[in-house]
Amino acid sequence: MDVSFLGGPHPQRGIGIVAPFDFALDRELWRWVPDEVSLHLTRTPYVPVEVSLDLARLVSEHQTLREAVLALSAAEPEVIAYACTSGSFVDGMVGERTMSAAMEAAAEVPALTTSGALLEALLELGARRIALVTPYTQSVTQALEDYLAEAGIGVGSCAFLGLTRHIWKVPYRDVVQMARQAVPASGGFDALFISCTNLPTYDAIPQLEAELRMPVLSANQVTMWSALRRLGTRAVGPYQALLDDSARQMLVRDPLRDPPALQEPEPEPPALPE
Repeated sequence: MDVSFLGGPHPQRGIGIVAPFDFALDRELWRWVPDEVSLHLTRTPYVPVEVSLDLARLVSEHQTLREAVLALSAAEPEVIAYACTSGSFVDGMVGERTMSAAMEAAAEVPALTTSGALLEALLELGARRIALVTPYTQSVTQALEDYLAEAGIGVGSCAFLGLTRHIWKVPYRDVVQMARQAVPASGGFDALFISCTNLPTYDAIPQLEAELRMPVLSANQVTMWSALRRLGTRAVGPYQALLDDSARQMLVRDPLRDPPALQEPEPEPPALPE
């Protein structure tokens, strides 16, 4: 069949992604991306260190980031994102800002990090007190709590797995169980954040929002939301309150104040895969 009349592929807008060497969820990032945008991924060099504060610092050294950004420059991305939560919160807010600045200087385009995107998303939702889920050890989890506290975000409850490797192998059921553990029946939280870009969350988010009745954010979600926002477009995420205005409105409705007859029926979120 002659396809010459199609004139070739349409130009794609690009997002450059710098990820740690052990990142294994490329496909999850793509799920938030609309068809007209491409991702260009590169990884930091391998280092024989388990997930820890030491590893977070090694994969976020400025020279390492500059070299990774330069490796992406041939693809001419319009924005650069560092897709690593721990690597971008390990040295606090000043560390996160200097990382973004170092990437911008190397790429000459806007740059962001996962931890910076998280604060941006919490501001968007007006969230000041959150519940937290991480796959990390206690020390890495505490460093994240310290980063959030520095930004004026309180962590009222937390659950963590204590893993030092193979985080991408954690199944959805464990993510959901941790979320339930982190959010007590008494509630009182503005949002739940699930940390680590190597932890799968895409399909768990709508299910948890429907169950917990609050916005649920994840590391990969906020990273892609923030990067796509800088391109002037929206991330793809049905039934996710950060991305879907109708889903957000459903969560803020108070069933004790609104008569049932006046409430719109809630759309059912997709079934959670095993």
